[in-house]
Amino acid sequence: MASTPRIYLDHAATTPISLSAQEAFAEGMAHWANPSSPHMDGRSARAALEDARGRIAKALDWDGEIIFTSGASEAIAIALGRTKKSRVVTTPVEHDAVLRTASGAEKLAVDLQGRVVQASLERALENAPSEKLVAVQSVNNETGVTQDMAAISATVQEAGGVLFADCAQSAGKKPLPDADMISISAHKFGGPPGIGALLIRDLAHIHASGGQEKGYRAGTENLPAALSMAVALEGSRTWMERAAELREQLDKSIAGAGGEVVALDADRLPTIGGYRMPGAAANAQLIQFDLAGVSVSAGSACSSGTLKTSHVLSAMGWDDAAANEVVRVSFGRDTSRSDIYRFIEVWKSIYDRVKGQSLKGGT
Repeated sequence: MASTPRIYLDHAATTPISLSAQEAFAEGMAHWANPSSPHMDGRSARAALEDARGRIAKALDWDGEIIFTSGASEAIAIALGRTKKSRVVTTPVEHDAVLRTASGAEKLAVDLQGRVVQASLERALENAPSEKLVAVQSVNNETGVTQDMAAISATVQEAGGVLFADCAQSAGKKPLPDADMISISAHKFGGPPGIGALLIRDLAHIHASGGQEKGYRAGTENLPAALSMAVALEGSRTWMERAAELREQLDKSIAGAGGEVVALDADRLPTIGGYRMPGAAANAQLIQFDLAGVSVSAGSACSSGTLKTSHVLSAMGWDDAAANEVVRVSFGRDTSRSDIYRFIEVWKSIYDRVKGQSLKGGT
């Protein structure tokens, strides 16, 4: 008897490489020379690399510099670790990569939906704003909540500060915000793992380090991955409309079954949803979902293997007990309606067992 195919709903952690991006990567392997070498083979590889860089800029509608990195985490480390600004301001709902790099940063206030409180940003920029770098994640990786980047950008620009936007989750899905520096990661939008970029308006914002990428990132450039990333970004985004419909259906079904939708009233990226199952620890849920052939996560993939409470949900006012009952569901370009039906079916089955055990325990 044939087994039921697994359902993958953890695309915010990483999404499959698109077929066209796979083909581009394979073709890129033919350009095996070092792009920094002065001979003809090296010049050919350099030309292919710069072509990929230009295509990425066009696909993202970006008119600044692009520094290739190993991913968003390295882009974050370069932007925040080598900023020429003396102070960093960020939020308590950022990705761990930002909070680690800017461990001593001033934290802005967020509301119960995880959105930056505008008055808090204005206060943070009252004193010496020109010495401050403001780091804000455009779309939260755990909840899908979208920040009002237009308002944030306008405030930072008016004050004379520098804005860094972590766009790992939003790049390739929605337009980039108006920011001075932006981090992106290819494996979040159908490109290969191990490559990303720091988009930067002016290289003068950061200290140089020597090496490749105009002296701002050392190491031989990953040409096949750069070509693959370019192709991934050039793909159609029409599937996002379907994702919005599926996420709306999932929200309604979970709420109707007795669950809780994280940040239900906030503007959220259609591909990410957080869902609480009352009385069921997230780690226990993950085991049950996995046994049922459904891949989801608890929080970000970078920390879902730990037992610590989500710092994102804590900052949004969730108590530890409720926060530890939340799992994240995230969609990709091939997620179907039947996938969502299956997830809802499994979710209800697990919750029915939880409620049944609770009733037995109370008798």
